[in-house]
Amino acid sequence: MSFVTPKESYNGKVLSLDFGKDDKAVMIGGDTSLPFLTFEGEVPNKPLIAYEIQDIAPDDWSDTVKDAYKDVSGDPVTWAKYCQDKLGAKAIALRLISTHPDRDNRSAEEAAKTVKDVLSAINVPLIILGSNNIEKDSLVLVAAAEAASGYNCIIGKAQEGNYKTIVAAALAHNHKLIAMSELDINLAKQLNILITQMGFDKSRLITDPMCSALGYGLEYTYSVMERIRLAGLVQNDATMQPPIIGDVGIYVWKTKETTAPDVEGWGTLNERGIAWESVTATSMLMAGANLLIMRHPKAVETLNKVIEELA
Repeated sequence: MSFVTPKESYNGKVLSLDFGKDDKAVMIGGDTSLPFLTFEGEVPNKPLIAYEIQDIAPDDWSDTVKDAYKDVSGDPVTWAKYCQDKLGAKAIALRLISTHPDRDNRSAEEAAKTVKDVLSAINVPLIILGSNNIEKDSLVLVAAAEAASGYNCIIGKAQEGNYKTIVAAALAHNHKLIAMSELDINLAKQLNILITQMGFDKSRLITDPMCSALGYGLEYTYSVMERIRLAGLVQNDATMQPPIIGDVGIYVWKTKETTAPDVEGWGTLNERGIAWESVTATSMLMAGANLLIMRHPKAVETLNKVIEELA
């Protein structure tokens, strides 16, 4: 008796979404099965990785990552071009961390100028991230959205406390939008509903259920992402069908395991940190993430190999 591969059937579909301009625009989502299960459905677009850069040189990143960008991280334009031209980045995520009140507290106008400068220097798609300060992001991301008008960027992150102004800016300047909630499927669903009730089409939305690093709640993140994906595919819940983003690097590279230099039995710091980011990101792919934001070039290289082998 021959073996018959058991298959699940799905009623829903992950929405597809494009960002960027012209021939450099990229597409994510569109899946009709769980991640990489191509024998059960279609996975028309491979998961995409965006290189994370900042608008100021990082002083709180692990030395392992800082060393990888030591010659370019002093200027966001140079840094972005390096990722595009030397590392082959298909997308770049610019974090406007200098605008945080506890950092340099730069103005929204300064942030908008940085966005314009970076966009004029690269041709790959750009993700524009605030500093994760609710009040300041509602000013900064509005100015950044205007500065990037016509570039079809992804902006974020819209949260419960500031989504109205950021959604309005994304609508006015025709950008895609990241909606972030804190590790709770019900909160993610509620925020997506609130945003679409403002007239923002769900096909332009990306869900960020927050990320956790390996050893720091990864299992919980995995479970939330998986439940979101199952709700969209199995239950055909339209509010849970936007693509999912995993903002991996920011959570991985602050863990003890990626910064402690000499711990017996842990291996070298460089290899340990890169492995930590790679394993965390791979887990996010398995849970259903369509877009990842990562830091170390070697970890990105590893993830691209994983995607090519599984897709």
